[in-house]
Amino acid sequence: MKKIFGHSVLLLLSLFIFSCSASKKARTQKIDRIIMEARSYTGTPYRFGGMNRTGMDCSGLLVRSFESAGENIPRTSKEQAKYGKAVGRNELQKGDLIFFSNKRWRRKITHVGLVTEVNGRNSVTFIHASTKLGVVETEFYVDYYQKLYVKARRPKF
Repeated sequence: MKKIFGHSVLLLLSLFIFSCSASKKARTQKIDRIIMEARSYTGTPYRFGGMNRTGMDCSGLLVRSFESAGENIPRTSKEQAKYGKAVGRNELQKGDLIFFSNKRWRRKITHVGLVTEVNGRNSVTFIHASTKLGVVETEFYVDYYQKLYVKARRPKF
């Protein structure tokens, strides 16, 4: 009985570890797919309410990118700011959503981006639809974005 119990525990533990590893790999693949789709819109001009290659706004870019991986997220940046789990600025990972306000002294969410690269603690790149430049990748740790930063969320898939 002892031997059977020991093997059963070992089997369950192995399945759990394999399952966690498999789900982490699936998550990574999904995030890579979302980022690849977002990057395919690079250069698309900004258009308020836009959700296609003729014009894209920031939250529309994320909706389309997440759809490509079979994930549905809310349409507006304000609603997207409630999606997933809160993470700190120093905990950012690829696939996280980062939120900004257009006024330094206000906390109202007006802009969203998707983290595409994390290279050390102070090197984070995100993709977003800029009103002036269209869809671009930008460095997060620059004064302009640090002053406007409100919060970050990790998608819940």
